[in-house]
Amino acid sequence: QVQLVESGGGLVQAGDSLRLSCAASGGTFSRNAMGWFRQAPGKEREFVSAISRRGGSTTYADSVKGRFTISRDNAKNTVHLQMNSLKPEDTAVYYCAADLDPGWLSTESLTYDYWGQGTQVTVSS
Repeated sequence: QVQLVESGGGLVQAGDSLRLSCAASGGTFSRNAMGWFRQAPGKEREFVSAISRRGGSTTYADSVKGRFTISRDNAKNTVHLQMNSLKPEDTAVYYCAADLDPGWLSTESLTYDYWGQGTQVTVSS
């Protein structure tokens, strides 16, 4: 059983930055690919970014490419999402997710086995 707890969300203005963190417990963190997804009100959950087990590979949604950076610290069982140049359309609940059997770096939510409770990010214009 893997537990994921996100933190770092908040209310910011357009152009500001936030750094989300996800603390993992249970299982072997370094064996899991990790992803970030988000869900805005009235919309489906969408992929944001993912990182491979050792952090050597990353992928991003086109909408955040160049503004967001995913990273992980396997010694601390944490994954981060640095979000710069935030836009009002980035407003959503952000979820951390773990893929326990990562054959590839997936952008599909169904691939991920465990999810955090989410953290709200609100960007005002």
